Amino acid sequence: MINFGYSIAQTRVVNLDNCNFDKLEQLEKIVPSFKRCMNCGACTATCSAQQFTGFNIRKIKSMYQQAQYDKLAKELEQCMLCGKCTLVCPRGVSLRPAVMNMRKILNTK
Repeated sequence: MINFGYSIAQTRVVNLDNCNFDKLEQLEKIVPSFKRCMNCGACTATCSAQQFTGFNIRKIKSMYQQAQYDKLAKELEQCMLCGKCTLVCPRGVSLRPAVMNMRKILNTK
């Protein structure tokens, strides 16, 4: 058989049944507006950090909601905390306080 160099990719499915959502619940108690996000992308479109780095606030939010914390702390360091995302949000999500509290929660073991 001829080898064309293709292989089966690893699955990117997140099994939410096995996730621990304690940190998400902790964040939602501190920043209740975090629940209102509808993933419209306005925050990402206006992000200053995204222009200079690979930072994506929608990706951060999704990773946090899916309890994928392993690389999240490093990603959150790229946020410049300028607050533009909060200003343009149509649902009034307080993303700047959410990012600051995500950092605190992830650094606390």
